[in-house]
Amino acid sequence: MKTGFKRATVPLALLTLTALTAAGCGKGGNGSESDSVTVWMYPVIMDPKANSAYWDGIEKGFEAAEKGVDLRVEQQPWENRDQKLATAFGSGKGPDVVLLGPDQIPQFQANGALRPVDRGIEKSRSAFRPAALEAMTQDGKVYAAPIYHTVTSTLYNKRLLDRAGIARPPATWDELKAAAPKLKRAGAATLDYSASNEASLNMSFYPLLWQAGGRVFDDSGRKTAFNSPEGVEALTFLVDLYRSGAVPRSALTNANLFTDHALGRQQVAMGYTNTPADAALAAAAWGAENVIVGPALKGPRKQVGFGMPGGLGINARTGNPEGAERFVAFMTEPEQIRSMGRAGGFYSPRTDVTVEHEGAFAEEFEAALNHAFPGEPHPAARQLMALVSPEIQAALTGRKTPRQALAAAAREGDDLLARQR
Repeated sequence: MKTGFKRATVPLALLTLTALTAAGCGKGGNGSESDSVTVWMYPVIMDPKANSAYWDGIEKGFEAAEKGVDLRVEQQPWENRDQKLATAFGSGKGPDVVLLGPDQIPQFQANGALRPVDRGIEKSRSAFRPAALEAMTQDGKVYAAPIYHTVTSTLYNKRLLDRAGIARPPATWDELKAAAPKLKRAGAATLDYSASNEASLNMSFYPLLWQAGGRVFDDSGRKTAFNSPEGVEALTFLVDLYRSGAVPRSALTNANLFTDHALGRQQVAMGYTNTPADAALAAAAWGAENVIVGPALKGPRKQVGFGMPGGLGINARTGNPEGAERFVAFMTEPEQIRSMGRAGGFYSPRTDVTVEHEGAFAEEFEAALNHAFPGEPHPAARQLMALVSPEIQAALTGRKTPRQALAAAAREGDDLLARQR
């Protein structure tokens, strides 16, 4: 299984372009190879000054380690990243190296725009978390080298749990359902959810689907798989909570946000796809003594949360493949993994490297990595989300049953996948 993150309040990463440069793709204007390596990077470090300073330091560090190589890290905006990167790749003037997320790899690999990075991670391959490498793998080859890992987990408001007389935070679906009536009597909803069409399903419905043992795509990737008994079970669980008031009505307009929404306003007791940044905001708003970060929510068949790596991919048309591979190798060394994690608030994609964080909940999120699933990367993953989200809304609002909603989404999804063969 593999797909694509969220919170507008978080530095969760992913990617794409600037104006096409005359010297793009590690070549001079005449197309000859050079000793330059051009990297397209995105604002994965939230503070612009800190982001600039970090990559300036990387340029100096790499050039000192690799004499004679001119490294150019060009900062690009997140806006329209996929379209711009596709244009750059198609023109032959893209970067040598670019930051990619798992959900981008299937499309660009299928188009022949990427070359494997296996040689760049040859020495460090065995040190990576298996799930991180799997997320970056297509057809048995790795197409992006993980340099950081995002993670989400459960976040609880202790004040609301105490008010309802709940001593232990609900960690399973059954415990959550049992807690809901108590919280309702105490004037609070139970579970935060994001049902807006702008919300990523990796941060909303898909984790529930995975916890029920379901999948988004079948093994072939040519058909959807969520219209299954497990999928119906997951959506029924959600719909029952919504209709009983355990999921707040504001869920319909929440786009994976914390601030100014039900959880942030202390109107709901818990969320299940919350980031370290959310926990920090909660500590500031609720008081640190009222914040609990727990393990990933456990469903009837699996305990799983969402979290994915960000990694460096290499342009298939680079004029300097050796230099690009050396940069990939440099950025996946322990020292750079630690510095990247500290600067961006990320966690380590390597099992032998721990990123030291000062946050009060660093240990809890570190532990949550053991249950972090990067989704199901697929060339049509984002398009499919646009078809599924309205059907989930239809089920929540009672216009369709969970079974009807998923069946409708599957019909449209299978048509979409058939057109892309």
